[in-house]
Amino acid sequence: MDALATLIDWLRIPSISSDPAHNGDTRRAAEFAAQLLANLDHVELIEAPGRHPLVYADFLHAAGRPTLLFYGHYDVQPPEPLNEWHSPPFEPAIRRDPHLPGDNLYARGSADDKGLALTLIWAVRQMLEERGSLPVNVRFLIEGEEESGGEHIEQFVATHPERLAADAAVIADTEMFAPELPTLCVGLRGIIYGEIHVEGARTDLHSGVYGGAAPNPLQAMAEIITALKDHNGHITIPGFYERVSPPSPLERAAWARLPFDEAAYLAREVGSPELTGEPEIALFERLWARPTFEVHGIRGGFIGEGAKTVIPARAVAKVSFRLVADQQPAEAVEQIRQAIAAATPRGVRAKFELLHAAAPSLVDASNRYVQAAAQAMTDTFSAETVFTRSGGSIPVVGLFDQHLHIPSIMLGFGLPDDNLHAPNEKLYLPNFFRGIDATRRLMDRIGSFSI
Repeated sequence: MDALATLIDWLRIPSISSDPAHNGDTRRAAEFAAQLLANLDHVELIEAPGRHPLVYADFLHAAGRPTLLFYGHYDVQPPEPLNEWHSPPFEPAIRRDPHLPGDNLYARGSADDKGLALTLIWAVRQMLEERGSLPVNVRFLIEGEEESGGEHIEQFVATHPERLAADAAVIADTEMFAPELPTLCVGLRGIIYGEIHVEGARTDLHSGVYGGAAPNPLQAMAEIITALKDHNGHITIPGFYERVSPPSPLERAAWARLPFDEAAYLAREVGSPELTGEPEIALFERLWARPTFEVHGIRGGFIGEGAKTVIPARAVAKVSFRLVADQQPAEAVEQIRQAIAAATPRGVRAKFELLHAAAPSLVDASNRYVQAAAQAMTDTFSAETVFTRSGGSIPVVGLFDQHLHIPSIMLGFGLPDDNLHAPNEKLYLPNFFRGIDATRRLMDRIGSFSI
């Protein structure tokens, strides 16, 4: 089998885990992953009612050597808006990168996460085919709900830690800081995702007849949101910053040395008139080491064509809070609920409904498994590996830390402009093949460790 052709076949499956209309496709993607792992000793789909299956596999023949737990996810984000894609999201297309010498593979899931997960799978397949053995013991756990809450893997890791016993986890779901600069992510923000619900009158009301007397949940929603974060980006929830652990002076000094052009970042990646956020906090610290509050959508009232003079009876906002070390999700949720209650104007009722949460994580860069990964990346890319944090969240890292008590090695093979969760998602193909090589080097290095 050819690695690229295999990836293209996997990407053609629209495994959108959040959309019940694609439940069959999501299962096909799980079965595809299981087939890719068929040359290991034990492969199974782990089922749970109403959940997408987990794909588990293992090969445990390296006596006295460490065990690595390889993680990835086969589900993808919805592709909308479709009109902004230059080629259909589930018909993979290869085009030359406009800034680099190689080609890009464009498709939903190419970088997040089928392409990067396949680097891990393919490295193990190649070594087994060539050598008949592996220098380490391996387990795979590939989930199908990373983009839709992750309830199945959360429950499985918490209740079956013995089935996942390992010395370190290896995750390929992050990015390089810049092209040709090998990168290991050692910190991730956690997340609280939920909905703010505001209710006013029993039913929608005529704004001419009742305007001036009836409360408006949409305006109340705006007041609540602006009470939680000020115009300079400071979260105003009492106690929210109390546990925030600032980056060390060594981290700040290292981040200051990273090759970075803020003007190019604004123009090429963000595309807004200017950057925002806490003005007294440096950009990398805002992105990697500070909590955030964002509004993702608001619905309520009338938004169709034409006019309808209605005071809506209710409004809903989808919101998220990114957490950083050492914030605790349960405590933060209670702070959010109390702040919403305090900010709710008279005449309406408001509440926060939690949809999912994950803790932040921070890995010690001096850990021997992380150092082995850094050397494997350096050898592959012929450049010194840099350590960064990520503003995003990979909930499974916190699960592995909490329940398995192992460090997570976060290999970065994506690029900053890969358009994750956006139209025209892509994967830089030279990094796909170098990711396979780096994973093989990592296994060989860790295979020299005794336990």
